[in-house]
This record gives sequence, structure tokens and C-alpha cells, in this order.
Amino acid sequence: MKDYTAPAIPVPSLPLALIPIVLTIALLGIQIFYYDDFTPHIPLAIGFGITAVVGWLQGYRWKDIESGAFRVLHVAMPSIATLIIVGMLVGTWIASGTVPMLIYLGLELINPSWFLAAAMLMCSMVSLAIGSSWTTVGTVGLALIGIGDAFGVPIYWTAGAVVSGAFFGDKISPLSDTTNLSPAVTETNIFDHIRYMMPTTVPAMLIALAIYAMAGGAEAGAGDALERIDAIKQGLSASFEMGLWQLLPLVVVIGLAFFKVAPIPALFTGVMLGGGVAILSQGATIHDALTFAHSGFVIETGAATLDSLLNRGGVTSMTWVVTLMMFALAYGGALERTRCLEAIVDAIMKRLKSFRGLQTSAIMTSIATNVVSGDVYLSIALPGRMYKPAYDRMGYSRLNLSRAIEEGGTLVSPLVPWNAGGAFVMGALGLTVAGGDFSQLLYIPLAFACWLSPMIGILYAQLGWFSRRAEPESDTRTTTDYRAVPAMEERE
Repeated sequence: MKDYTAPAIPVPSLPLALIPIVLTIALLGIQIFYYDDFTPHIPLAIGFGITAVVGWLQGYRWKDIESGAFRVLHVAMPSIATLIIVGMLVGTWIASGTVPMLIYLGLELINPSWFLAAAMLMCSMVSLAIGSSWTTVGTVGLALIGIGDAFGVPIYWTAGAVVSGAFFGDKISPLSDTTNLSPAVTETNIFDHIRYMMPTTVPAMLIALAIYAMAGGAEAGAGDALERIDAIKQGLSASFEMGLWQLLPLVVVIGLAFFKVAPIPALFTGVMLGGGVAILSQGATIHDALTFAHSGFVIETGAATLDSLLNRGGVTSMTWVVTLMMFALAYGGALERTRCLEAIVDAIMKRLKSFRGLQTSAIMTSIATNVVSGDVYLSIALPGRMYKPAYDRMGYSRLNLSRAIEEGGTLVSPLVPWNAGGAFVMGALGLTVAGGDFSQLLYIPLAFACWLSPMIGILYAQLGWFSRRAEPESDTRTTTDYRAVPAMEERE
């Protein structure tokens, strides 16, 4: 895609740059909290319009704003395509018996008293091995949601444990795109970057694991959990042919991811295998398999709990999430094109006098960019590019910066519902917000590892711990390739 080059226009003033952000956040607040309606699409669309007006006042033309929005959307298309394919994957994997088989095995093998801790550890290992939090959430995470439901664990607790584990693995896996992006932007070595994240990652994971270990027993041990488990196992056995063949799609997808096959062909292979297994072992027709991929799986077992667990998936199930991502990304692209984000970061940097302020600001800027732009790649690339000179000037290693943007970028992404990561989590795990019931959004504070890690990073910055000074000989530049991200305008 040929990029459109915007005219050379100075960075806007701070008050002007804040106008589209403040007004958009206000609109989101009114829509979500005053009207109890979690549909951020139109407030974000209006925010895009406000940003366009601000850009026009600066001297940009419509083509400039359009180009900024489309460039970010173009870069995000693989993520959007992945989301759509995961919808297809969910529908065909339920129909094939893959998800039911995973749920059945989980009910057999996992003790309810430590389910949440096991869920976090399982997702951590899978994500670390394959380097993809999204694949982990959409496959193993989906099955864990079903297991947790059978154990009587609220869906938001299970989702919190899944997100903590999956994005932890994504954060420290050398196969992960964001883990490669952070050192690439800061020009540091990827393995030095991973090692330098351990002081915040390990404590965050241990604290999260301890919380899940305590909460798992308290939540799962109540009520008629054993009767519910037996009823679900019997319902699964009666409705699906169960065996090792049902696990073939999962084994193949994880194998392809481990051997670094791109997510889209790997997941689509899983869709095709899921449809094939559904036809060969579950008695589905070709038309049934196509319908499952498009509209999701539908079954009536006579048990309402089991039906609500299995009736999901399909391309149509991702429509709400995909459109939300597109609105958010277009808005973020317009903010970047008009240099509003750059103006805010510049204003912050001019006030930084110490390393503790610099490190804290880098983390908070990544978090804020995640919230405002809806794009995890931009939340890593923007502060990474703009804070580099400040670290060099103060004589601190850029590894401090790479850790900061990884924590504020990768880990916070799934906690923002309109961010690509948060929208994916809600779509893949079937988290819904309807009728003013926001309870399923409780997964956000319950994803302990994701927000504990940046908090620990800020604490270290204030105390001066793990604040490495620059050592030119050791901060070797990485040669790792990374995915294209929306490039900022050339600074004047």
C-alpha cells in the first residue's frame, strides 16, 4: 500500500492537541456510565470527526486525515483478519468436538480447588511456547472458560486468569511480535530485553499465582459444583463423539505456531481441520461445517448451562468486535497523523528532570496511548521512538525504555475493551456487556499480572531499583525483524 505523505505542518499546541482526546473521553464516559450502554463505536467515530476538524484548523486536508486512518487500519488488518478467523475457529472446533473434548479432559484432570492457578499456568506455558497470546486465548482459553463454568467459577475470574497467563507468555517469548518490536524500536538486543523484564515479570506472576490459588478454592468449592460437573460431562458425552482425533486441530495449530508459521494460515488450517473432523467424526455435512464457520455452532442438549457454553462462534460473532476495532484504530490514526499524540508526549518530556520521572512517564505514555489510540503497536512504537533521546541524554540504558513500553503496551492492551487486545479477548471468550450489566468487565482488574507488572515497574523507578545505566558495549543493537507499525511523521 503506497503511503500518502502529509504536508509539513508544525506540531499543534498542547491545548489544541488535547481537544479531540478530552472530548472523546467525555463522550465515552457519557455513553458507558451515564447511559449504561457499552457501545463505544459512535463516540469513537465522533472523536475521529473532532480530530479531523482539529487537523483542518492546523492546515491538514481531508486526504491527510484519511491517509492517517487508513494507514493504521492497513497495518492492523492482520489483527482484524485473525479475529475473524478465530470466530470461524471457535464455531468449527466446537462442532468437531475439539473444545468439548478439552473441557471434558479438564473436568477430569483439574482439581476445582486450584483451577484458576492451573488456568494461568497452562496459558503461560502455551503462550511462551508459541509466542501468541491471541492464539492461546482463542483455543486453550476458550476451553478453560467452559471448564470454569462447570466448576462454578464466574467467567470474569477465569478470563482474568487466562489473560494474565496468555499475555505473560507473549511478553517474554522470543517468538512474540511485540516482544520483538520493543527492542527493535529502542535498538536493544531482544534477549537482553527479555532478561531485563524479569525483575517486574516474576514478582507480578508470583503474586497473581498466589491470588488465583486462594480465589480458586473459595469460588469453586461452593454449591453443587460436583453435580454440575457430572451433568456437563454426561451432556458432552451424549452430544459428541469423544476421542484423540478431536484433539488433532489443536495439536496442528500449536505445532504450526511453534514452527513460526504466520498466525493467519496457522489458524485457518485449524478451521479447515475442525470442519473436516466435524464431518468425519460428528456426522456434520459440508454445508453444516460452512454454517458453523460463518454463523457459529448451535445445539439443543436440554441443559441450558451446556447450551449457553456451546452455542457460540462464527464470523458473525466477531462483527461487534471488528467494527469497534476499526473505529478505534481510525481514531488513533487520525490523532497520529495530526501529531496530537506527539504534542502531548513533547509536553511531558519537557518537564522531565529525573530518571524516576522519565521511566514513569514512559510507562504511563504507553498505557495512555493504548487507551486513546486502541492500537498496541502504536503504544509501543510512539513512546519508544520519542523517549530514546531522553534516556541517552540522562545516561540510562535503553533497556529501561524497552521494558517500560512492553509493560505499558503489551500487558495493558487486553485491559482496554476498545483496544485490539481487549476487543479480541472479549470476542474470543464470549464476554458480553448488555443491559447495563458490566460484571463481565471485571476480568480487567482480575487480570492481576497485566497491571501488577507496570505498577512494579513504576515502584522500581521511584526507588531507583533495576535502573541500569547506559553501557555502550553491552547495549548491542538488535537485528530482529518486526512487523510494520504506523510510522510517525518526520519530526521537525
